[in-house]
Amino acid sequence: MGIIPAAVPREQLMWPLEQFTVIDDVRVNVELLAAKVTVTAPAKLGIYLRAFTRLTELAAYGVDARALIVKPIDALH
Repeated sequence: MGIIPAAVPREQLMWPLEQFTVIDDVRVNVELLAAKVTVTAPAKLGIYLRAFTRLTELAAYGVDARALIVKPIDALH
């Protein structure tokens, strides 16, 4: 799991308008307020794949992700 730090400069952040899940680079499930949409058209699929790639580049993983989770928890103690 990757976590995008709150400190990422906003000009670097590509923020999607809706939640989406990439499945094997051939299908994207998009969750809208009133519906679930499945995207398979190559041109549209590419938009989501590029967004997913950008978001994964900005995310922290492993011990870095853990530190992002633990820091605010420790601040409560």
